[in-house]
Amino acid sequence: MNIATWNVNSLKVRLPQLLDWLNSAQPDVVCLQETKLEDHAFPQQELIDAGYHVVFCGQKTYNGVAILSRTPLRDVQYGIPNFEDEQRRVIAATVGDESHAVRIVCVYIPNGQAVDSDKYPYKLRWLAALKAWLSTETQQHAKLALLGDYNIAPDDRDVHDPIAWAGQVLCTDAERDAFRALVALGLHDAFRLFEQPEKTFTWWDYRMLGFQKNRGLRIDHILLSAPLAEQCTGVTIERAMRKLERPSDHAPVVAHLR
Repeated sequence: MNIATWNVNSLKVRLPQLLDWLNSAQPDVVCLQETKLEDHAFPQQELIDAGYHVVFCGQKTYNGVAILSRTPLRDVQYGIPNFEDEQRRVIAATVGDESHAVRIVCVYIPNGQAVDSDKYPYKLRWLAALKAWLSTETQQHAKLALLGDYNIAPDDRDVHDPIAWAGQVLCTDAERDAFRALVALGLHDAFRLFEQPEKTFTWWDYRMLGFQKNRGLRIDHILLSAPLAEQCTGVTIERAMRKLERPSDHAPVVAHLR
């Protein structure tokens, strides 16, 4: 079973790339972020024709999340329960039969903009609400995967220039503490289960030859509960997708499970 996350940064623009990638990579489950489409405009039929069941929630211009699965999706949750938020950033569903059920949680965590903006405390409140909800979800679902664009570089290994980024949004102590709080629920950073090359990232700025100079961050993550972590055989970052014409600024991340 291969499960993936990809911030497509506009599904309308990236749909041909997504369909080509689904056809070649054949992932079993894919979580998408920044679809930037209202639900009536979501390309559901194209994805069904590609062999996927799909659930989604979106809005115009910003945010938007979706889960694609080779098998039916059930027990769908939209948003974080008991947390009022008009932004479409969370969707969860269960895949697999009862004996092999996996809870998939797709998140697009707020960026935070800047430490001195009102969007930064919103991000921290959002993360606290996510943790509170997942503390229940992890108790109810032994096999759970939390995938998405976290907008957090967990430590300095995940930053091309830790000195330049020190104290900046995506790299602050409070954000990293929130990431560790998610891990403390019994989750494991799939990427860090294995030896990894230095300077391995998932996002690169469009500006100033960010990708060509590998001036990136690792902010797209797959956290796995212990039973799934034990089944994980590797994690792949699909850098080739970032080399395409008109690419997303993020590359897909894939966890390979036995």
